[in-house]
Amino acid sequence: MVQRSQKEGKDQGRPCLVKILTGLFLWGGWILFIFLGVPHSLAVVDRIAAIVNEEIITLSEVEMRARPLLEKIQTEDRIEKKRMSNEVIRKVLDVLIEERLIDQEAKKAGLKVTGKEIDAVIEDIKRQHRASQEDLEKALANDGLTFERYRKEIEKQILRTKVVSWAIKVDPPKGEKELREFYQKNLDRYRTEEMFRPGHILFYVPRDASPEAVGRIRKKCEEVSERIKKGEDFGQMALLYSDDGSAKDRGDMGFFKRGELLPALEKEILKLEVGEVSPIIRTEMGFHLFKMIERKGGDPLPFEEVKEKVKTDYLNQEMEKALKQYLKGLKEKSIIEIKL
Repeated sequence: MVQRSQKEGKDQGRPCLVKILTGLFLWGGWILFIFLGVPHSLAVVDRIAAIVNEEIITLSEVEMRARPLLEKIQTEDRIEKKRMSNEVIRKVLDVLIEERLIDQEAKKAGLKVTGKEIDAVIEDIKRQHRASQEDLEKALANDGLTFERYRKEIEKQILRTKVVSWAIKVDPPKGEKELREFYQKNLDRYRTEEMFRPGHILFYVPRDASPEAVGRIRKKCEEVSERIKKGEDFGQMALLYSDDGSAKDRGDMGFFKRGELLPALEKEILKLEVGEVSPIIRTEMGFHLFKMIERKGGDPLPFEEVKEKVKTDYLNQEMEKALKQYLKGLKEKSIIEIKL
């Protein structure tokens, strides 16, 4: 079965990869990131990853921040996995450099965070997760964090947000015309929830299968794919040959929302038009064929109905642009040495 496990489903609450990489300290996701856990125990001897205006970033800091992202990489191609891992490490290091620069600006500006501000954020986190103080402390302990260390991390994040708010000002949209233009350019953000119904044929490959066995399984998949192309019924082929649990339903997996299937497979499935069959897809489970049986939803919501969300999205986009320029300026006037 290619559906996400319950644990994977819960992980959808974490900030997306792009947001983590483009500035963890700014957007709401950073609080969740800390809450969900990154171990903070450091090795006694550590390599230097970078020096930012004489402040050191260690390799262990980079690795710990990158670990949850590296675990999400799903590919069997070793060269591609190495490339993607290096890209994650590079971008995470860039985020840590940006955080150091922001921290240094906070010191220069004399900005402070009060205990009440920290308490308010922690209470908000507990409320969002419906967690008691005991639940929070248990979750932190599981990730090697004390509550006091956690408070320090929250303090840093609040301080970074203060610096950004102090340094960056974004003008609101000039009028409704500008908002409507933004709405039209980003229409995919403002649609009813899309549902899709895939058909699935799986040719299972055991983990210990020999190269010869893998070749035989792939050949069988290719034969079935050709038969479907020549007009044989996908459902009948699923019934006869699929190793997936959906075989008894002629490959019909039922309806799914975006994000409910394994990302690598969902990406390929969503490329299909209704009635179209995918090329052969290889995963650690085996070889897959998919057919798009039905799609529904995905209709644009009226502008008036989503106007407030459009305005928020517009301001967030402008803030992100301004933040990139601000960080670029900080980097240009700083001495940064990359040691990796």
